[in-house]
This record gives sequence, structure tokens and C-alpha cells, in this order.
Amino acid sequence: MTPRQAFFACLQRSPPALFEAALWIAVEHDPAVEPEVLLHNFKELQQRVSSGLPMLPVSELGQPLLRRMNDLHFAQDDSTPLRPQAALLNKVLERRRGQPLALGLIALELARGLEIPMVGVNFPGHFLLRVPGADHLLDPCGGRRLYPNDCRELLQRQYGPNMKLSAEHLVTAEPIHMLQRLSRNLRQLHLANDDNLGALIDAERVLEIGNATAADYLARASLYQRLDCPNAERFDLEHALLLSDDPIQRLRLTERLGHLPPNSIVH
Repeated sequence: MTPRQAFFACLQRSPPALFEAALWIAVEHDPAVEPEVLLHNFKELQQRVSSGLPMLPVSELGQPLLRRMNDLHFAQDDSTPLRPQAALLNKVLERRRGQPLALGLIALELARGLEIPMVGVNFPGHFLLRVPGADHLLDPCGGRRLYPNDCRELLQRQYGPNMKLSAEHLVTAEPIHMLQRLSRNLRQLHLANDDNLGALIDAERVLEIGNATAADYLARASLYQRLDCPNAERFDLEHALLLSDDPIQRLRLTERLGHLPPNSIVH
């Protein structure tokens, strides 16, 4: 079984094995990564977190769990430029530094093992967590509570004052959506660090997961352009054109397709 096949096998379990699936993503970028070893070692981390939690009902342990992670030096990676190690779970576990989503995936796995109710929220620009039924969200980078006004400020700080908070920003994320977001994060990080082949691995996974957007096809098309693969680039541009509702983008895609050489057949 290839790492990609193992990744999808994790998603097909009931319930999906979210954390293990994310580890198989790391294997795609480094064959030396051993998910079974990491899962075994993770139990030790779970015990260390558990030993420092207060004696409270499990429904009240979401924030203490995140605070305990912070005590153990898990924190947001604020390196500049940010590198793929901020999103690859094996590296985040090793360095205890990562993007909010990577820290959130670790927190969700700890919560699952300790039977603490917690879900992910694909908030724009900064992944968040929620204890079901709570009137606030939680920042995986330290455990800060975020009420609606805090969420509004966070959104506008990242996207400008015209960005309005909506109910869809606060919806519980399914495992497949979290893993697609992780794949997009890695695609961008590999691209920003001039690793085109690494970015291509992630771009392909994004599309294979399903429900890809025009932007996802455009991202892979740009990678194929860098790698001088015009036939593959044309394929993705045509799919982006079919998915795009923006007339200006459609015009630009049509022009870009017109500049590509005709499809060649390889015998």
C-alpha cells in the first residue's frame, strides 16, 4: 500500500482516523517517517498532558488541555519565512512548533484519546477548535477563548474591515475538510520554499480528495508551468475554466490557454 492509499484508507474508517491520515501525508514527503512509531510515542505525550489536567468534568477540559499543551511548549511557529515543517505533523511533534491547523490536529487527537469532547472549525486564515455546546471557540495556539467579537476582529485583522463574519465560518469541520486544508497549506509552503515537486504532491492530493475549486486546479496548473509540462497545464486550466464563475478570470484563462502549444500525443 502506498502512503496515498494508506491516507485514504484512514479516511474510510469509521470514524475516520484523522491524525493517522495526517501522518501518512508526512510519509509522502519523507519515506523515513514511521506512523506506527509516532502513534506509539504519542501515547506518552497523552499521558503527560493527562497528568497535568485539573479534576473537572470532561466537557470543561478543552481549554485546560490546550493550556497544558502550551505548558509543554507547543506553540505557533512564527518563523519567517515559514517552512513546510510547520505543517508536517512529524516535524511539529518533534519541534513543538506549527501552524494553528497542525497544533489543532494534535489537540484533537489528544482530546479523542482522553475522551474530551472537541471539534475543529475551519475558520478563515486561522484554524480554531470548539467544545460542542460552548458559546466560544478556542485558539489551538495556547487555548485563548474567542467569542463572536473576537472572531470578527481576527477575521478583519487578516482580511480587512470589509470581511464580514458569517455562520459558515463557524461550522464544524469534517475530517476530510481538515485534511484538504492541511494539503493546501503544505502546497503553499512547499511552493514558497521553491520545492515544486513537493508542492505537486500536495496539489494532487487536494484534487484527489474531491470538491476541488478553480483555485486548486489553477495552483496545480502553475506548478506544471514551472515544471514545463504544457499538456498537464492545459488539462488543469480547462478544468479551472469550467469551475470559474468570474468572467474576468474566465477571460484570462482563455487567453492563457491560447498561448499554450497544441496538445501533443506521445507514442
